[in-house]
Amino acid sequence: MTTTTGAPRPAPLPLLVLGQGRDLASERGVECPGDLPAPSDPGLVERARAAKAALGERVFVLGHHYQRDEVIEFADVTGDSFKLAKEAAARPDAEYVVFCGVHFMAESADILTAEEQTVVLPDLAAGCSMADMAAIDQVQECWEQLAEAGVAERTVPVTYMNSSAAIKAFTGRHGGTICTSSNARTALTWALDRAGDGGKVLFLPDQHLGRNTYARDLGRPLEDCVVWDPHRPMGGLTPEQLRDATMILWRGHCSVHGRFSVEAVEAARRDIPGVKVIVHPECRHEVVALADEVGSTERIIRTIAAAPAGTAWAVGTELNLVRRLAAQFPEQRIAFLEKNVCYCSTMNRIDLPHLVWALESLVEGRVVNAIRVDDETSRYARAALDQMLALPGETGKD
Repeated sequence: MTTTTGAPRPAPLPLLVLGQGRDLASERGVECPGDLPAPSDPGLVERARAAKAALGERVFVLGHHYQRDEVIEFADVTGDSFKLAKEAAARPDAEYVVFCGVHFMAESADILTAEEQTVVLPDLAAGCSMADMAAIDQVQECWEQLAEAGVAERTVPVTYMNSSAAIKAFTGRHGGTICTSSNARTALTWALDRAGDGGKVLFLPDQHLGRNTYARDLGRPLEDCVVWDPHRPMGGLTPEQLRDATMILWRGHCSVHGRFSVEAVEAARRDIPGVKVIVHPECRHEVVALADEVGSTERIIRTIAAAPAGTAWAVGTELNLVRRLAAQFPEQRIAFLEKNVCYCSTMNRIDLPHLVWALESLVEGRVVNAIRVDDETSRYARAALDQMLALPGETGKD
């Protein structure tokens, strides 16, 4: 680990997302390569059906909302990350849980399911760029430097569900809690109360969710927030800045939601008569401030489903979901908020060929791409998740 004056140690190279190019305002390697590949060979559809039928109740397939339609077709349950992990835990008779999502989601499912259950991720390259922005050695180094600045003992970590099991375990070791995009306000209120007067929250790894929750939902001053950059000594902050701050936001963000812009909101209002703008709280603060509605993926779905016919919506979340909503609710006018944002490329690594391979391997008695979290990490991560479930009024929805 470095000291306050040393050079930061580079983080392990995360998985690169699909696509080409580099957008410093958003995320490395996220230039959209165009439309998704053509739907898979129809023969794969029949093979998936046959393999799933052969496994019967031994397998439980989970599909995240951002998955492509050809994968969602085979999901027993669809939803956001924590909802899906809880659904898996509620099915103890399922020998195999096939998680069509990304790596941190499969880790959460393994933490919450029984020891005899096996969680399978069809493609191990399905990571999450946001989760990769907070490596465990970087976070441990940050904590040591907060201790050097004399603020660690008054700091409570709050970690977004979109994080690795190692970061969740760090949170549990230091008495913090996990949050989802639905319960971030409750989690942050709990953490601020726990920190007490002059206390602080270290919010990992999405700076936008932390900032939006603190400033928009709790009505607190933006000036209370500072951003910790893991690539700079002491996070790029002075001890005085750390002592004066209430929210220490990790410099991380979602490669999709981070690209929605003020210009896109203005264009939607100009071009779509009567439009309502609804965005995810992972979007930038200035975008959230202009939106008519802000909410988790589940809330976006519920809001649009309940809206009257003829309503116009510009939706700021992942494109697979927006297109699915447009198909499900043709009586409404549903548009994608930002024309230049591509699909979540890591989510789209899970495709039908990988799913068929995973299912057919299980039929043959071979377990591929099993996700296992070691016992110690699992114990502390579970402590942080249990703390979240103990929050007042917690529903566990993303």
